[in-house]
Amino acid sequence: MSRLVPLRVNVFAGGFNWPIFVGIEKGFFARQGISVELRATAGSVAQTTDLANAKFEIAMTAFDNIVAYVEGQGEAPIGPQPEFFAFFGSDNSFLRLVARPEIASIADLRGRSVSVDAATTGYAFALFDMLERAGLHEGDYMVAKVGGMAKRFQDLCRGNNAATLLSAPYDLLAENEGLRVLARFDAPYQGNVGAARRDWAGRNAEAIVAYIRGHLAALRWLYDQANRQEAWGILERNVAGMTSGLAASTSSVLLGKDGFFRDGEIREEGVRTVLRLRSRYANKSLTDATKYVDLGYWERARR
Repeated sequence: MSRLVPLRVNVFAGGFNWPIFVGIEKGFFARQGISVELRATAGSVAQTTDLANAKFEIAMTAFDNIVAYVEGQGEAPIGPQPEFFAFFGSDNSFLRLVARPEIASIADLRGRSVSVDAATTGYAFALFDMLERAGLHEGDYMVAKVGGMAKRFQDLCRGNNAATLLSAPYDLLAENEGLRVLARFDAPYQGNVGAARRDWAGRNAEAIVAYIRGHLAALRWLYDQANRQEAWGILERNVAGMTSGLAASTSSVLLGKDGFFRDGEIREEGVRTVLRLRSRYANKSLTDATKYVDLGYWERARR
Protein backbone atom coordinates (compact mmCIF):
# COMPACT_ATOMS: atom_id res chain seq x y z
CA MET A 1 0.00 0.00 0.00
CA SER A 2 1.38 3.41 -0.93
CA ARG A 3 2.05 5.86 1.87
CA LEU A 4 -0.55 8.59 2.42
CA VAL A 5 0.65 12.14 1.83
CA PRO A 6 0.32 14.04 5.14
CA LEU A 7 -1.49 17.38 5.16
CA ARG A 8 -1.70 19.64 8.21
CA VAL A 9 -4.97 21.60 8.14
CA ASN A 10 -5.38 24.53 10.52
CA VAL A 11 -8.94 25.36 11.62
CA PHE A 12 -11.00 27.49 13.97
CA ALA A 13 -13.29 25.59 16.32
CA GLY A 14 -16.82 25.22 14.96
CA GLY A 15 -19.41 23.13 13.22
CA PHE A 16 -18.20 24.34 9.82
CA ASN A 17 -15.42 21.73 10.15
CA TRP A 18 -17.98 18.93 9.94
CA PRO A 19 -17.01 17.82 6.40
CA ILE A 20 -13.38 17.52 7.52
CA PHE A 21 -14.35 15.41 10.53
CA VAL A 22 -16.34 13.17 8.18
CA GLY A 23 -13.54 13.06 5.62
CA ILE A 24 -11.12 11.82 8.26
CA GLU A 25 -13.41 9.36 10.05
CA LYS A 26 -15.03 7.87 6.94
CA GLY A 27 -11.79 7.64 4.97
CA PHE A 28 -12.67 10.03 2.15
CA PHE A 29 -9.30 11.77 2.37
CA ALA A 30 -7.42 8.47 2.64
CA ARG A 31 -9.10 7.26 -0.54
CA GLN A 32 -7.58 10.28 -2.28
CA GLY A 33 -4.12 9.35 -1.00
CA ILE A 34 -3.81 11.95 1.77
CA SER A 35 -3.80 11.90 5.55
CA VAL A 36 -5.33 15.00 7.17
CA GLU A 37 -4.14 16.17 10.58
CA LEU A 38 -6.33 18.88 12.10
CA ARG A 39 -4.65 21.65 14.05
CA ALA A 40 -6.69 24.15 16.04
CA THR A 41 -5.99 27.87 16.16
CA ALA A 42 -6.93 30.39 18.82
CA GLY A 43 -7.40 33.23 16.33
CA SER A 44 -6.56 34.71 12.95
CA VAL A 45 -3.31 36.37 14.08
CA ALA A 46 -1.87 33.01 15.12
CA GLN A 47 -3.29 31.23 12.08
CA THR A 48 -1.98 33.63 9.47
CA THR A 49 1.41 33.91 11.16
CA ASP A 50 1.76 30.13 11.12
CA LEU A 51 0.57 29.92 7.51
CA ALA A 52 3.19 32.47 6.48
CA ASN A 53 5.85 30.46 8.34
CA ALA A 54 4.76 27.16 6.69
CA LYS A 55 3.80 25.50 9.98
CA PHE A 56 0.93 23.82 8.16
CA GLU A 57 -0.15 23.40 4.54
CA ILE A 58 -3.83 24.36 4.43
CA ALA A 59 -5.94 26.82 6.41
CA MET A 60 -9.69 26.78 6.68
CA THR A 61 -10.31 30.45 7.29
CA ALA A 62 -12.52 33.41 6.48
CA PHE A 63 -12.02 34.61 2.92
CA ASP A 64 -11.65 38.12 4.33
CA ASN A 65 -8.50 36.99 6.15
CA ILE A 66 -6.89 36.06 2.85
CA VAL A 67 -7.80 39.39 1.27
CA ALA A 68 -6.58 41.33 4.29
CA TYR A 69 -3.15 39.69 4.40
CA VAL A 70 -2.58 39.81 0.66
CA GLU A 71 -3.22 43.55 0.93
CA GLY A 72 -0.97 43.96 3.99
CA GLN A 73 -3.91 44.97 6.20
CA GLY A 74 -3.78 42.12 8.70
CA GLU A 75 -3.08 42.51 12.39
CA ALA A 76 -0.29 39.94 12.55
CA PRO A 77 3.10 41.69 12.11
CA ILE A 78 4.03 39.68 9.01
CA GLY A 79 3.53 42.30 6.30
CA PRO A 80 1.78 41.70 2.97
CA GLN A 81 1.36 38.04 2.03
CA PRO A 82 0.85 37.85 -1.74
CA GLU A 83 1.46 34.08 -1.53
CA PHE A 84 -1.85 33.55 0.30
CA PHE A 85 -4.78 32.46 -1.87
CA ALA A 86 -8.14 30.66 -1.61
CA PHE A 87 -8.76 27.54 -3.68
CA PHE A 88 -12.28 26.41 -2.75
CA GLY A 89 -15.33 27.70 -0.90
CA SER A 90 -17.01 26.10 2.10
CA ASP A 91 -19.92 28.29 3.18
CA ASN A 92 -21.46 31.73 3.66
CA SER A 93 -20.17 31.89 7.30
CA PHE A 94 -23.56 31.24 9.01
CA LEU A 95 -23.13 34.48 10.98
CA ARG A 96 -25.64 35.62 13.61
CA LEU A 97 -25.32 38.56 15.98
CA VAL A 98 -25.67 37.28 19.53
CA ALA A 99 -25.95 39.50 22.61
CA ARG A 100 -26.34 39.47 26.35
CA PRO A 101 -29.93 38.85 27.57
CA GLU A 102 -30.49 42.49 28.51
CA ILE A 103 -29.80 43.63 24.92
CA ALA A 104 -33.18 43.67 23.20
CA SER A 105 -32.09 45.21 19.88
CA ILE A 106 -29.01 46.34 18.00
CA ALA A 107 -29.78 49.91 19.09
CA ASP A 108 -29.18 48.81 22.69
CA LEU A 109 -25.51 48.23 21.83
CA ARG A 110 -24.89 51.98 21.79
CA GLY A 111 -22.21 52.72 24.35
CA ARG A 112 -21.49 49.00 24.83
CA SER A 113 -18.56 46.81 23.78
CA VAL A 114 -18.74 44.24 20.99
CA SER A 115 -16.10 41.53 20.51
CA VAL A 116 -14.24 40.43 17.38
CA ASP A 117 -11.40 38.09 16.54
CA ALA A 118 -9.30 40.93 15.12
CA ALA A 119 -10.50 44.44 14.35
CA THR A 120 -9.33 44.59 10.73
CA THR A 121 -9.84 41.01 9.51
CA GLY A 122 -12.20 38.08 9.70
CA TYR A 123 -15.82 38.98 10.27
CA ALA A 124 -15.21 42.33 11.95
CA PHE A 125 -16.34 44.31 8.91
CA ALA A 126 -19.48 42.19 8.59
CA LEU A 127 -20.25 43.11 12.20
CA PHE A 128 -19.59 46.80 11.62
CA ASP A 129 -21.85 46.69 8.56
CA MET A 130 -24.69 45.13 10.55
CA LEU A 131 -24.35 47.77 13.24
CA GLU A 132 -24.19 50.61 10.72
CA ARG A 133 -27.30 49.42 8.89
CA ALA A 134 -29.05 49.53 12.28
CA GLY A 135 -27.94 53.13 12.87
CA LEU A 136 -24.78 52.63 14.95
CA HIS A 137 -21.58 54.17 13.62
CA GLU A 138 -17.93 54.19 14.61
CA GLY A 139 -17.69 55.73 18.06
CA ASP A 140 -21.18 54.61 19.07
CA TYR A 141 -19.73 51.37 20.48
CA MET A 142 -16.39 49.92 21.59
CA VAL A 143 -14.57 47.01 19.93
CA ALA A 144 -12.70 44.35 21.93
CA LYS A 145 -10.31 41.91 20.24
CA VAL A 146 -10.97 38.55 21.91
CA GLY A 147 -10.03 35.81 19.41
CA GLY A 148 -11.78 33.01 17.57
CA MET A 149 -15.44 32.06 17.87
CA ALA A 150 -15.04 29.66 20.80
CA LYS A 151 -13.27 32.37 22.79
CA ARG A 152 -15.89 34.97 21.89
CA PHE A 153 -18.70 32.63 22.94
CA GLN A 154 -17.04 32.07 26.33
CA ASP A 155 -16.41 35.80 26.68
CA LEU A 156 -20.07 36.55 25.98
CA CYS A 157 -21.22 33.98 28.53
CA ARG A 158 -18.99 35.63 31.14
CA GLY A 159 -20.55 39.01 30.40
CA ASN A 160 -17.29 40.72 29.46
CA ASN A 161 -18.70 42.16 26.21
CA ALA A 162 -22.25 42.81 25.08
CA ALA A 163 -22.40 41.11 21.68
CA THR A 164 -20.48 39.26 18.99
CA LEU A 165 -20.93 37.33 15.74
CA LEU A 166 -21.27 33.56 16.17
CA SER A 167 -22.11 30.64 13.92
CA ALA A 168 -23.37 27.10 14.56
CA PRO A 169 -23.11 25.55 17.05
CA TYR A 170 -22.01 28.53 19.15
CA ASP A 171 -25.08 30.62 18.35
CA LEU A 172 -27.27 27.67 19.36
CA LEU A 173 -25.24 27.09 22.52
CA ALA A 174 -25.64 30.78 23.28
CA GLU A 175 -29.43 30.51 23.04
CA ASN A 176 -29.28 27.56 25.43
CA GLU A 177 -27.38 29.81 27.84
CA GLY A 178 -30.13 32.43 27.70
CA LEU A 179 -28.31 34.78 25.37
CA ARG A 180 -30.23 36.61 22.66
CA VAL A 181 -29.89 36.31 18.87
CA LEU A 182 -30.48 39.79 17.46
CA ALA A 183 -29.99 39.34 13.73
CA ARG A 184 -28.53 37.23 10.94
CA PHE A 185 -25.98 38.55 8.47
CA ASP A 186 -28.11 38.08 5.39
CA ALA A 187 -26.05 39.51 2.52
CA PRO A 188 -24.39 37.07 0.10
CA TYR A 189 -21.02 36.47 1.71
CA GLN A 190 -18.00 34.27 1.05
CA GLY A 191 -17.25 32.87 4.48
CA ASN A 192 -14.85 29.99 5.07
CA VAL A 193 -12.48 28.91 2.32
CA GLY A 194 -9.66 26.47 1.87
CA ALA A 195 -6.46 28.49 1.61
CA ALA A 196 -2.76 27.87 1.11
CA ARG A 197 0.44 29.53 -0.08
CA ARG A 198 0.90 29.78 -3.83
CA ASP A 199 4.51 28.58 -3.71
CA TRP A 200 3.58 25.41 -1.81
CA ALA A 201 0.48 24.81 -3.95
CA GLY A 202 2.47 25.05 -7.15
CA ARG A 203 4.70 22.21 -5.95
CA ASN A 204 1.85 20.14 -4.48
CA ALA A 205 -1.06 20.51 -6.87
CA GLU A 206 -2.10 16.86 -6.56
CA ALA A 207 -2.36 17.16 -2.77
CA ILE A 208 -4.70 20.17 -3.05
CA VAL A 209 -6.84 18.44 -5.67
CA ALA A 210 -7.01 15.37 -3.41
CA TYR A 211 -8.05 17.51 -0.44
CA ILE A 212 -10.84 19.14 -2.43
CA ARG A 213 -12.08 15.79 -3.73
CA GLY A 214 -12.07 14.30 -0.23
CA HIS A 215 -13.93 17.32 1.13
CA LEU A 216 -16.57 17.14 -1.61
CA ALA A 217 -17.02 13.40 -1.08
CA ALA A 218 -17.58 14.07 2.64
CA LEU A 219 -20.20 16.68 1.76
CA ARG A 220 -22.06 14.23 -0.48
CA TRP A 221 -22.07 11.73 2.39
CA LEU A 222 -23.31 14.40 4.83
CA TYR A 223 -26.21 15.39 2.58
CA ASP A 224 -27.38 11.79 2.26
CA GLN A 225 -30.29 11.45 4.69
CA ALA A 226 -29.41 7.80 5.28
CA ASN A 227 -26.23 8.93 7.06
CA ARG A 228 -27.80 11.56 9.29
CA GLN A 229 -27.63 9.72 12.63
CA GLU A 230 -24.03 8.66 12.10
CA ALA A 231 -23.16 12.19 10.96
CA TRP A 232 -24.60 13.66 14.17
CA GLY A 233 -22.43 11.27 16.14
CA ILE A 234 -19.31 12.44 14.31
CA LEU A 235 -20.20 16.06 15.06
CA GLU A 236 -20.83 15.24 18.71
CA ARG A 237 -17.43 13.56 19.07
CA ASN A 238 -15.50 16.40 17.49
CA VAL A 239 -17.04 19.64 18.78
CA ALA A 240 -16.75 20.62 22.44
CA GLY A 241 -20.12 21.04 24.15
CA MET A 242 -21.98 19.18 21.41
CA THR A 243 -24.87 16.92 22.39
CA SER A 244 -27.07 14.70 20.26
CA GLY A 245 -29.90 17.25 20.42
CA LEU A 246 -27.59 20.13 19.58
CA ALA A 247 -26.12 18.12 16.70
CA ALA A 248 -29.60 17.79 15.20
CA SER A 249 -30.21 21.54 15.53
CA THR A 250 -26.77 22.34 14.12
CA SER A 251 -27.47 20.01 11.22
CA SER A 252 -30.57 21.95 10.24
CA VAL A 253 -28.39 25.06 9.86
CA LEU A 254 -25.28 23.61 8.26
CA LEU A 255 -27.16 21.32 5.86
CA GLY A 256 -30.13 23.62 5.26
CA LYS A 257 -31.00 25.81 2.30
CA ASP A 258 -28.21 28.25 3.12
CA GLY A 259 -25.82 25.55 4.31
CA PHE A 260 -22.50 24.27 3.02
CA PHE A 261 -21.63 24.99 -0.61
CA ARG A 262 -22.15 21.49 -1.97
CA ASP A 263 -20.04 22.13 -5.06
CA GLY A 264 -17.14 23.80 -3.20
CA GLU A 265 -17.18 26.85 -5.44
CA ILE A 266 -16.03 30.28 -4.30
CA ARG A 267 -19.08 32.35 -5.08
CA GLU A 268 -18.64 35.57 -7.00
CA GLU A 269 -21.49 37.42 -5.32
CA GLY A 270 -20.14 36.57 -1.87
CA VAL A 271 -16.63 37.64 -2.87
CA ARG A 272 -18.01 40.99 -4.03
CA THR A 273 -19.58 41.54 -0.60
CA VAL A 274 -16.27 40.84 1.15
CA LEU A 275 -14.41 43.22 -1.18
CA ARG A 276 -17.10 45.88 -0.78
CA LEU A 277 -16.89 45.76 3.00
CA ARG A 278 -13.09 45.81 3.01
CA SER A 279 -13.09 48.71 0.56
CA ARG A 280 -15.38 50.64 2.87
CA TYR A 281 -13.98 49.88 6.31
CA ALA A 282 -10.29 49.44 5.41
CA ASN A 283 -10.26 52.47 3.10
CA LYS A 284 -8.75 50.76 0.07
CA SER A 285 -10.62 50.09 -3.16
CA LEU A 286 -10.58 46.35 -3.92
CA THR A 287 -12.13 44.88 -7.05
CA ASP A 288 -9.78 42.24 -8.51
CA ALA A 289 -10.71 38.86 -7.01
CA THR A 290 -7.95 37.06 -8.95
CA LYS A 291 -5.43 38.48 -6.47
CA TYR A 292 -6.94 36.25 -3.79
CA VAL A 293 -8.45 33.26 -5.63
CA ASP A 294 -7.23 30.47 -7.90
CA LEU A 295 -10.02 28.09 -8.90
CA GLY A 296 -7.78 25.97 -11.11
CA TYR A 297 -7.33 23.31 -8.43
CA TRP A 298 -11.08 23.19 -7.79
CA GLU A 299 -11.76 22.84 -11.51
CA ARG A 300 -9.33 19.91 -11.73
CA ALA A 301 -10.94 18.28 -8.69
CA ARG A 302 -14.35 18.44 -10.32
CA ARG A 303 -13.30 16.63 -13.51
